[in-house]
Amino acid sequence: MLKPEPSAHRRGPARPGGFTLVELLVTLGVLALLLLAATPPLATWAANARVRGVAERIGNDLRLTQAEALRRNRLTVFALTAGVPDLGAAPGADGSAWFAQALPRLAGEATGDSTLFILGSSQARQEQVTLSGPALVCFNMIGRPVSSSSTGLGANCSAPTALDSPIVYRASAAGADRPLEVHVFAGGRVRVCDPARSLAAGQTDGC
Repeated sequence: MLKPEPSAHRRGPARPGGFTLVELLVTLGVLALLLLAATPPLATWAANARVRGVAERIGNDLRLTQAEALRRNRLTVFALTAGVPDLGAAPGADGSAWFAQALPRLAGEATGDSTLFILGSSQARQEQVTLSGPALVCFNMIGRPVSSSSTGLGANCSAPTALDSPIVYRASAAGADRPLEVHVFAGGRVRVCDPARSLAAGQTDGC
């Protein structure tokens, strides 16, 4: 009786499913390298996002201060401060917080009336965003920035000197590569823009 010949393609022992320890270590090593390579762009993106958040908030709060001037039919002021952003806080250029309030209509009118307060924010301080800009911006009853030497806050407001020379607030942060600016124009327009881009060149987000 003939015996069957052994198969020419005999299979070896079956390989267990899943990763081997070596394959797992190699995969983790490659993943770690990819994460390290992506860390700088992610950090820059996060810093830019903080800057944009603060710039947008300043733009919105300037518009609210402007709207309150129309609603209350009296001067309002938007102020930077290095202190607590509360009613009557000491204003200062390049402050890390800001507040807004209405101004007294008459000399001698109480300045501590809580109804004068409009808003306050420490977002730039909390987000570690650096601000530069004037201590005060005043809006008149039709929403335009005006000069005033009777704010009662120990600082004066200055209006834009020309239609194309706005009041400028600038927001930047360590690690960010896209600082942003908030422009307040003589006619009352408030705009957030990118100083690295040009509106004149058709870049709608440019300054």
